Amino acid sequence: MQCVPFLIALAVLVIELTPAHFIYTGPLLTGVPALAAVTMGPKGTAAATALALAISVTTAAWNSAWGTLQVYTNFLALGLVAVAGFITSSAVQTRTQRELDQVRRIAVAAQEVVLRPVPARLGPLATGSLCLAAGTGARVGGDLYEAVQTPYGVRMIVGDVRGKGLAAVRAVAVVLGAFREAVHYEDELVEVMNRCGAALRREVAVPGAYEEEVLLEGFITALIAQVPDEPVVQLVNRGHPPPLLVHRGRATPLVPPLPLPPLGLEDLVADLPAKPESYPFVPGDRLLLYTDGVIEARDRDGAFFALPEAMEGIPADVPPPAFLELLHDALTRHTGGDLADDVAMILADLRPGG
Repeated sequence: MQCVPFLIALAVLVIELTPAHFIYTGPLLTGVPALAAVTMGPKGTAAATALALAISVTTAAWNSAWGTLQVYTNFLALGLVAVAGFITSSAVQTRTQRELDQVRRIAVAAQEVVLRPVPARLGPLATGSLCLAAGTGARVGGDLYEAVQTPYGVRMIVGDVRGKGLAAVRAVAVVLGAFREAVHYEDELVEVMNRCGAALRREVAVPGAYEEEVLLEGFITALIAQVPDEPVVQLVNRGHPPPLLVHRGRATPLVPPLPLPPLGLEDLVADLPAKPESYPFVPGDRLLLYTDGVIEARDRDGAFFALPEAMEGIPADVPPPAFLELLHDALTRHTGGDLADDVAMILADLRPGG
């Protein structure tokens, strides 16, 4: 649709510079800024007006029509339509932006009701969290995170709902509700994940709770981590990007040996593992849980954000909140401030003597 005004202007130019110039093209050229105002906004309207004016001047000179009443009438009509189109387009854009900002504030408020900042200290861990909304649109995303001190150690979850909007927020609330309840009563970490999956299946099974297209793609990648009293971190990963462990300045992804389906797609495998994976986690180490919006962020050349290198470039003595802000700054520089997807991160540092 945005190319229509320029195609009309091109057609007028062809008619006026050929033997077909006997066709009266004034109304066609006057419609160029009007159509641009509907489809392209103020800047497009100004560009289309400038093009139409240039064509009018060119054709008037080519056809030796200067001094005729028709030429000046065309200029007057073109000017009046351009001014009206520019004013209308500016007003519509302002109103649309105002409505978008209001909807986005409501969406972010709804997300903040479900998510809460991670405490600065959980048992032996210094922790921090960060949640960033994508830079475009007003549809709230489905990233989730939580960290809780339990009798079994510190338990953390990070996940990403397929899709956006209120359906995604509802799914986030269901999974987080199940996690916050299960972490205090289930001694097995795998059972905590299973409780989250069961809660999601019950929610999706409610008649009319989700639209059909949401049901077809509705799943959640999730990662649950536990830091018990031993110098290890235990993980249950259900289709989520692997966490990064920084040990002695080196960032290593903790990739599961067997990929598992996300929550909501458990039927794809016959048997799920009964035990979590364990990795060394000693004082001085730091663990980052994140959503795919971090590693899939691209720069103008299409290159992905190098998260391990960015983590390795931050000094080890930087506390988690400041660490995440530095990661945020690096991500902003990489993308030019335009995130294509929401971002959620939890950082946990096991401090010496902690």
